[in-house]
Amino acid sequence: MDGVIKIEGSRIYLSPVVVEDYQKYTKWLNDIEINLFLKAVNKVVTYENEREFLINAAKCGEYIFGIRLIEDDKLIGNCGLMNIDNINRKASIGIFIGDKNYHNNGYGTEAIKLLLDYAFYVLNLNNIWLSYYSYNQRARRCYEKCGFKVVGIRRQAKIINGKKYDEVYMDILREEYSGSKFKRKLDEILKCEGEG
Repeated sequence: MDGVIKIEGSRIYLSPVVVEDYQKYTKWLNDIEINLFLKAVNKVVTYENEREFLINAAKCGEYIFGIRLIEDDKLIGNCGLMNIDNINRKASIGIFIGDKNYHNNGYGTEAIKLLLDYAFYVLNLNNIWLSYYSYNQRARRCYEKCGFKVVGIRRQAKIINGKKYDEVYMDILREEYSGSKFKRKLDEILKCEGEG
């Protein structure tokens, strides 16, 4: 199914979630190689639960997007802004690349940068934060590439397979972020309108 382009990058675009994709999401969210890194390893996601979640996300105006390839509209993951506080202009961010064929190829980094563009330059937020468990070094590298900085550590916050792991908190401020392709497109549109 073709997605609706909301935020376009170089290789991917972010599209409003499509409820009909619930089966794909359910398979990904129950895959131990995926959900272990989503803090969801102890959850069982049913088709009905996931479908209901997507319906509610669409109704509530949540900023949750499918990550799709520009070349063929293939859905490869999901990302979004949660816990939005418009008074203090802050939110948390979450992401996963569910299709393992697209891991370690920079798609997550591109998706996060597009989401940061949207958060900072469209929603006018100022602080975006996230957390991950210390065993997820792929996430750490991705977040650092996007400009996130460590702001705190909750020690031994996760126990898996008898081992203890820290939960690492990171954030990024609008003033620390320079934008990506979507930010440049916004600048172009606004410049053309200003000249008209």
